[in-house]
Amino acid sequence: MPNLFDQAPPAPLAEALRPQSVKDVIGQTHLLSDGKPLQLAFASGKPHSMILWGPPGVGKTTLARLSAKAFGRECITISAVLAGVKEIREAIEQAQQNMSQYGKQTILFVDEIHRFNKSQQDALLPHVESGLFTFIGATTENPSFEVNSALLSRAQVYVLKSLTKEELKQLFDRAHAFAMPQITFESAAIDLLIANADGDARRLLNLIEQVANAISAPDTSTAHIDQAYIHNALTMQSRRFDKGGDQFYDQISALHKSVRGSNPDAALYWFCRMLDGGADPRYLARRIIRMAWEDIGLADPRAMQLANDAAQTFERLGSPEGELALGQAVVYLAIAAKSNASYKAFNAARAYVAQDQSKPVPNHLRNAPTKLMKELGHGKEYRYAHDEPHAYAAGETYLPDGMAAPYWYEPVDRGLETQIAEKMAFLRQLDQEFQKNECDFRHNGRRQGPSRLVLRHYFSL
Repeated sequence: MPNLFDQAPPAPLAEALRPQSVKDVIGQTHLLSDGKPLQLAFASGKPHSMILWGPPGVGKTTLARLSAKAFGRECITISAVLAGVKEIREAIEQAQQNMSQYGKQTILFVDEIHRFNKSQQDALLPHVESGLFTFIGATTENPSFEVNSALLSRAQVYVLKSLTKEELKQLFDRAHAFAMPQITFESAAIDLLIANADGDARRLLNLIEQVANAISAPDTSTAHIDQAYIHNALTMQSRRFDKGGDQFYDQISALHKSVRGSNPDAALYWFCRMLDGGADPRYLARRIIRMAWEDIGLADPRAMQLANDAAQTFERLGSPEGELALGQAVVYLAIAAKSNASYKAFNAARAYVAQDQSKPVPNHLRNAPTKLMKELGHGKEYRYAHDEPHAYAAGETYLPDGMAAPYWYEPVDRGLETQIAEKMAFLRQLDQEFQKNECDFRHNGRRQGPSRLVLRHYFSL
């Protein structure tokens, strides 16, 4: 008599519908269509080591298994989340046995390869090079950062993409026909499932499986699924977002570039996407302040104040009320006049100082708090700017002796920096007049007064 507990549980829908051939795969047409890289590799029958990089639920594991089938090789699968040195050693021994006893080559599939540390990844290298097995790794993280360069150089990286709405609709139709063909779905309900799948095939199949389980519950006689049923019966997840992962940094990059590009709608979209995905609003507040200083700068100093005020408002109100202040700051920064002149000047000065020798402070700029320092000439001939016309000591130098003016800061012709540029031009004109007078004095012993143009103070900050 069979034991009830000996029966294997039914496979999840995602596993039951896993494609058995390449032609059954939905999505990844940029790799699998005729003439595309993976299609050509499968057609050639010559396997090569590869890394499949993409978000969850786009077919990385499926393609690895299909590779083994297409190339007629044994497939050993290990998960880097659970495996250690012992499992790696066992996989290598199994691959050796496949070759020595059965004359069959092996594909070693390592899921979540980025979870292996350097030594674990290095353990695979000799056997990839010897041809003992063909290595296939799957990762949701950027392999440039997470996979050792030695292993990365021996594998072709294929980038997998999230499924489109049309591709997810194909998958829904397939799952619907397989799991519950007797149930009808309202188009709005299908759209809601697809929207919440967020490009993830596995997530969509799990949602469909939840629906199938819900309608099979006792005292349930639902034959038609509408949008309200989906809302009531299912637990919807947030949009795809991995704090600290590529999705996180890609989205903050998109937010920053939308602000820099003066597109308030796009900036709000990415800001709200990150909130919806679970980003810490305090982190977003810090980045918004950084945007104000880096991309708006002195073209609109109010942007810096508003960004700081928004961050303080969030600290006082918290979520969700304080998020409005951050959103308003995002809009203001997006429409504000832009300048990275101060940012560029700061970076240029840092780079110069980093490679330059330590130049001494000129005597006239040195502090002279003691009698000895005064006797040594510290502070001698320093001109106090407030006692000079326009509070500017024309012709005075403030850089180390012998250092040419680098002109790192060059204001742009936008916002307040337009006026700053006018002032700098005015002060440079004063310097030129001073230098001309000094030159005349050395030649003929006379100094002329400044020109009427220079005397005109034609702007104010």
